Amino acid sequence: MQITLDSDDFTELGADLGPRDPLQFPGYAERLAANRERSGLNEAAVAGEGTTGGHRVVLVVMDSHFIMGSMGTVVGEKVARAAEHAVTNALPLVVFSASGGARMQEGILSLMQMAKTAAAIGRLDDAGLLYISVLTDPTMGGVSASFAFLGDVILAEPGALIGFAGPRVIEQTIRQKLPNGFQQAEFLKEHGFVDAVVPRNRLKDTLVKIIAMHQAG
Repeated sequence: MQITLDSDDFTELGADLGPRDPLQFPGYAERLAANRERSGLNEAAVAGEGTTGGHRVVLVVMDSHFIMGSMGTVVGEKVARAAEHAVTNALPLVVFSASGGARMQEGILSLMQMAKTAAAIGRLDDAGLLYISVLTDPTMGGVSASFAFLGDVILAEPGALIGFAGPRVIEQTIRQKLPNGFQQAEFLKEHGFVDAVVPRNRLKDTLVKIIAMHQAG
């Protein structure tokens, strides 16, 4: 967030939300505690409102240091609430995705977040508001199959691994060798799945230009 927002101007949304162990999955509670201590995070996503280039925005940042950025009920809820906050306040939404996919320890409850987040983004679209999706390394699984690829503008960082199943899984399934660079950001840009590949040091300027152009229109 420090490289995206103008200053320390950030108000967190859903800071009180914390993961539970709804299925009493063996070892999950201990893993949550260990990840909290190691990462200093309460979950794999932080959401809030701030300013970038003088423009008010709603921001969601996922962090792969917390259980590989996997999407459980709390991550899905934070993304949905961020979209709803953007609609209520008529603000653009920017989401930085970094995830290995849905969180298996929460089973079907984690898969339900794909539909919930997609529906929330749909309401943002109905309101005519801008949604910029930024794909970082990696953006995979249920996250890529839901809100990550629903952006009005989709940006990616150089070399980011992006897709649903991993390359090895696909090769084993189709029994064919995949093209070089398959599922990397540059390959997706070449094939029309990503609008631009933007290095991190140019990301803020790019976001500000897109937001300004949208607001001017």
